[in-house]
Amino acid sequence: MDVKIPVYQVDAFTSRVFAGNPAAVCPLVQWLPDETMQAVAAENNLSETAFFVRNGNGFHLRWFTPEVEVDLCGHATLASAYVLFDLLGEQGDQLRFTTKSGELIVRRRNDMLALDFPAKPPEPTRPCVGLIEAFGRKPQAVLSARDYLLVFDTEEEVRKLKPDMELLKGIDRFAAIVTAPGDDCDFVSRFFAPAKGVPEDPVTGSAHCTLIPYWAQRLGKDKLLARQVSRRGGELHCELLGARVEIAGQAALFLQGEIVLS
Repeated sequence: MDVKIPVYQVDAFTSRVFAGNPAAVCPLVQWLPDETMQAVAAENNLSETAFFVRNGNGFHLRWFTPEVEVDLCGHATLASAYVLFDLLGEQGDQLRFTTKSGELIVRRRNDMLALDFPAKPPEPTRPCVGLIEAFGRKPQAVLSARDYLLVFDTEEEVRKLKPDMELLKGIDRFAAIVTAPGDDCDFVSRFFAPAKGVPEDPVTGSAHCTLIPYWAQRLGKDKLLARQVSRRGGELHCELLGARVEIAGQAALFLQGEIVLS
């Protein structure tokens, strides 16, 4: 007998389709086998596919790239909250998700959804072999938390980078973030994780767990406007809240349908 799974494709951190970061969202009654969820994510071929199952008054939430399950994902969490609030009629002003990164809360904030995520401040580090060569330009600083963080002088530098994806596949961190002061915002960034099946991610909520504490300290302010300057681009309204960060944005529905598993 065929198994049919609802699927929604949502563009996150944008108010319109064809921008922001697309995520697939699959509400489940119960978990599918891990290999099936991974296969669905590979077939969707988006940077993330989110699956959630109701758990009492909240939800268990998991995220998969086309290659691996990950422990934290911002845009697919935002997309999941959008599906629950706007399409499935979930009541109230906040959602609680149990995840591999602990409990994550998403709150309605006027016309935006605000993610409550853990802060992951970066520390100065020695770059691994191939990291600087992959970008072909020396940054002013290299730091790391989960990901490498390469700091450049200008937004133009960040926009013009054309990294060598084969070299980046060999780095010893999950991914590489590049960042600089923004021309018309507080900071800009781009995010690369080719070894995880995501050569360049359009808009990356989890990267801002590291970007927000870095820029809050550097600029001396807790509320920040960020832009991820990928080809699609996205806007994130950020705030440092001690050991947590708040990352707020909008979302737009692109498609909905069913996945059929025979």
